[in-house]
Amino acid sequence: MSANNTFSSYGSITKSFHWLTALLLISAVLLGLVANDLAHQIESPSFDGSPDVISRAVLLFSLHKTIGIAAFFTAVARIIWALSQPKPGLLHPENKPEALAAEVVHWLLYGAMVATPLTGWIHHAASTGFAPIWWPFGQDLPFVTKSESLSELFSMLHWMSSTTLQITFLLHVAGALKHVVIDRDSTLRRMLPNSGDLPLPPKQQHSALPAVLALVIWSAVLGSGVFLAQQAHDQNGQGADTAQVETAQAPTTGNWQVESGNLALTIQQMGSAVSGEFATWQAEITFDAPDSPGPAGQVAVEIDISSLSLGTVGDQAMGPDYFDTATYPTAQFDAQLEKTGTGYQAVGELRIRDKSQPLILPFTLDINGDSAKMHGQTTVNRLDFDIGKGTQDAGTLGFEVVLDISLTAQKTN
Repeated sequence: MSANNTFSSYGSITKSFHWLTALLLISAVLLGLVANDLAHQIESPSFDGSPDVISRAVLLFSLHKTIGIAAFFTAVARIIWALSQPKPGLLHPENKPEALAAEVVHWLLYGAMVATPLTGWIHHAASTGFAPIWWPFGQDLPFVTKSESLSELFSMLHWMSSTTLQITFLLHVAGALKHVVIDRDSTLRRMLPNSGDLPLPPKQQHSALPAVLALVIWSAVLGSGVFLAQQAHDQNGQGADTAQVETAQAPTTGNWQVESGNLALTIQQMGSAVSGEFATWQAEITFDAPDSPGPAGQVAVEIDISSLSLGTVGDQAMGPDYFDTATYPTAQFDAQLEKTGTGYQAVGELRIRDKSQPLILPFTLDINGDSAKMHGQTTVNRLDFDIGKGTQDAGTLGFEVVLDISLTAQKTN
């Protein structure tokens, strides 16, 4: 069997690429479907936090991504090889509608073999808190920044590409079976090993029309993906903007009014930092700057836990084994403010779920007339609040959570 294609048959290299690509893509799609089902289970309010389910989901997603990367490079190599080879002619070129449909599907399938793993790879590189790709070359891509909006865009494009891949794959298989069952010709046999003597196709010319039509269809598919991602982003953005306005306008009985601020946290998931912030919270601050170290006032902060955005794991964080927002919708921090020899600190208790723990928050304070800016950072242990107690492996989900708080406040009286 020749390694190269001829006008009547495919060579051994083309056949190897064909079946290897099919095996990798089918495996990646099936693993992705099962992993997504587990992800939906984990994100559901009824999830009990089972570490076995979480570990299984991480394993399947890592397999899915690793096989997807292998499929991407295999598909690129296959296409490069195909462009260097003569293309065997159609056995029934006189059936022009069928010939056109077959070649359009062929080009769509080529595009899907590249677009599906590539969009998934970019989605992975733009995300934080992911099941890792199993290879030694890192998890990032050049020119791809960590961005939730970029991650959401390529998540949608990945879904659109994967759907296109599945549809065109089924059409491709249906066409191959038609040649076997109805036409009873050698079309499928040309792609099998040891295909034997094959008929010589009629003389024909390949048109550029199928490739052009496939490009138009791909433009519509990807354009629809961009539109849907933008719609989802606009809806989420409007909700976040509303929450920020409500936070800034929240009434207070203290003598300082919060004008703006960020209440952020960072966790470690699968060895990667995942950062997020609460959109809705309010603080009642009573503060009078003392001349020497000692009491300086008090603060009471109430946080709407459901307003937390935390990358791709935000929904999971709301579940029963984590924040359990259905039962415990808010968190509270009540503290006394103190001036120290080097700065300030808030000494009090942090309540999350039904657990309260002492907390000291050191912070810097810059007062300019009736305006003040503060920034503080501290670390808590999630297990102290029964958050993710079903996940006892720090490599999967780190125990320490970094809290980072900054705000600008205006004195009211």
